[in-house]
Order: sequence, then structure tokens, then C-alpha cells
Amino acid sequence: MRAELISTGTELLLGQILNTNAQFLGQRLAQLGLDVYFQTTVGDNGARLAEVFNAALKRADLIIVTGGLGPTEDDLTKETIAETLGLEMFLDEESLTHVQEFFKLRGRKMPETNKKQAQFPEGAAIIPNKMGTAPGVIIEAAGRIIIILPGPPVEMQPMFNETVVPFLKKKIGRNNSVIHSKVLKILGMGESTVEERIKDLVDEQTNPTIAFLAPRGEVFVRITAKAKTEAAAGKMINKIEKEIRKRLGDYIYGADDDSLEKVVAGLLKKHDLTISTAESCTGGMIAQRLTNIPGVSDNFMYGVVSYSNEAKTGLLGVPPEIIEKHGAVSEETAIEMVKGVRQACGTDLAVSVTGIAGPSGGTPEKPVGLVYIGFSDRDTTIVQRFLFTGDREVIRWQTANAALNMLRRYLIKYKR
Repeated sequence: MRAELISTGTELLLGQILNTNAQFLGQRLAQLGLDVYFQTTVGDNGARLAEVFNAALKRADLIIVTGGLGPTEDDLTKETIAETLGLEMFLDEESLTHVQEFFKLRGRKMPETNKKQAQFPEGAAIIPNKMGTAPGVIIEAAGRIIIILPGPPVEMQPMFNETVVPFLKKKIGRNNSVIHSKVLKILGMGESTVEERIKDLVDEQTNPTIAFLAPRGEVFVRITAKAKTEAAAGKMINKIEKEIRKRLGDYIYGADDDSLEKVVAGLLKKHDLTISTAESCTGGMIAQRLTNIPGVSDNFMYGVVSYSNEAKTGLLGVPPEIIEKHGAVSEETAIEMVKGVRQACGTDLAVSVTGIAGPSGGTPEKPVGLVYIGFSDRDTTIVQRFLFTGDREVIRWQTANAALNMLRRYLIKYKR
């Protein structure tokens, strides 16, 4: 069964709302073993929606449309699809009562326009909406299955899970495959180098397949398998994963839902080590990411945002002459910052960052994106120099990533 997703709403095209519905549905359909070949977003326009829907009818067995089920004039989804399929609309009294009760419980009178939310194409099965006033519909026509769901995720997701999934499982039967993926997350190695190291595996791929993603300075390798069961697909993935891990080693920091900060927090807990941070250009981003992890308070002790030179000298004890001679963004300042924060806070480990995040402030000698990251334990202090590219937020994120990755690389080799 080939599936296609249609998302309606001009606000999606304008970028005012992120289309999380397509992500959710793509993931859930993959779990059901259904291939999604096309996703289309169309504005609140009947003619364009009809054009998109007609295209989907020619190439998909299952069409899921989200949005356009509200009470206003630009909510056209049901009416447009009914007209395209040559179906009349009918009023469902039970659905109308539900909408009326929704307003009554809130002490409000139902506007007349909401009556259209209880109208459906003939022959449609109605999907109850416990969270709102817009029921969904399932239509089986023209040899296709058409499922229409409301746009708000808080309404759409439970309707899909509770009604659509059981319906699709029944339609699919027991002989359908499942699609299962695993994502390996890599830091400190570029996408082209990762591809080069596993190129023969990519060239020979059939099932499982291998794909690359490169979000904000990282590389993700997605391994996807199709099999009769999730366990069987997992076994196929494990074989490829083992070979990739052998070739990429500890450049792989995690998989699937792992975040870099989650991995670092876990290693700090494992080794029972405490840490403090001194941040300039990242403005506390490293501390913020670490403190997002529950239970890290046993290990993360202090975070200092030493943004100004006065903070560096006053709070961290960086000698003023160091800044005067070498500048706030320098190896020497990063060393004094990390030594100062670890000694002042009495922690086992410390990290410091100082750099130029831009968009201004760079010079030919010290361009935007130049960052120094210091690391200190009870025995050694080191500094690494980085030159990142991108806008201010990307540079700050990559700096935090590099600092957390320095910590991770140290902690995976740590021995008491």
C-alpha cells in the first residue's frame, strides 16, 4: 500500500507554523510498513487542493489529508474532496450534538458556522474527536482510502492512534512488512569523510538502506530495513550497524534519541565526576544543555557566564595582562578561564569557551567563528582551537557541541 500525505493551510506555506503532522504521520506509517512516496503542502485554496488531491489519486492507495476542517470559509478540505469524488455532503446529527455539547460545556453558544463541522461526504466513516469540534473521516472510494484529519496535532495524533491505526492494521492484514530505522549520530568527522569510510556499504545497499543527514555540524547515518517484523528488521540493521561502528569508532556518540548532553551526563554519573563551566561566546548554552538532563545535579556544580572582560578577570581570576596582551579570544585566556573556574568551584573537571560568534567583531587575524575551548582536570589543562562557519546561533551551537564532545572523548577513556 503506497501512502501520500497532504497538509493544508496557508500558514504552513508562510512558515508561521511548523508542519509536525507530516513528521508524525511519516513515522507512524513507517512503523506500519507503509511506504510514503510523496508529501505535499497546499494553501487554503479549493482549486489548488483539488489539483493536489487528483495527483495523489493517480499514484497512491492511501491518502491522508490534515487540516481544513474548521468552521470558517477557508476550511475547504471535506467539501473539495467530496466534490472531486462526486459525493454529496450530509449532516450527521450525532456529530452536530457533539459540537453543540462542546460549546455548552464551556458556557458558550455554538456559532452557526460550526454546523459545517458536522457535515460529511456520503458514505464516510466518522472519526470522533475527543479534543475538539472537528471530527475526521475515512472514505473508501475510487479504489482508494482517503483519511481526513484535523490540523492541530493535539487533536490529530490521538485520532490517528486510536482510530486510524486499528483501521489500517485491519486493512493491511498480517502479511504486511514493517519499516524500521536506526540513526547513528556522529560528531568530529565531516559528512564526506563518513561517506568515504562506508562508501562500499552504501554502494552495495539493498535492504537495509543507508542515508546521510547533516544537521548543524553533525552527521547522522540512518539505517532502514524492511521485514516481516520489527525484530527481524532490527536484526538486519544490527549487522550493518556493527560494521559502521567498527569503521567510525568513537566518532559515533549515540543513536536515535540520544543527545550529546545526555551521553555526557551519563558518563559523568558513571564515573562520579563533578564539572563546572566558564562560558563567554556561548552565553551559558553548555550549562543549559547539561541541566536539561534529569539527575545531572549530582555532577554539574557551577556554570559561570563570563561574557565581559571584567567577569573573566573578577570572577575567574584571569590576569588582566593576559587579556591585554593576547585578547579575550585567545588560547591563553581560555587556559586561565578553565583553570580559574575549576579551582574556584573545586570540581573534578572544567570547560571554558571564548570566541567570536559574530556577525561582527571579526578581524583578519581573528575572524568570526574563531573559538578556543579549554578543558581541565586535576592533572592537565589543554586548549583546542576551532574555526566554525554559519550564523551566530549556528556558531554558538557548534561551539557547545565541540565542548561537550571534548568532554565525551575524555570520559569514554577515563580511568581512575
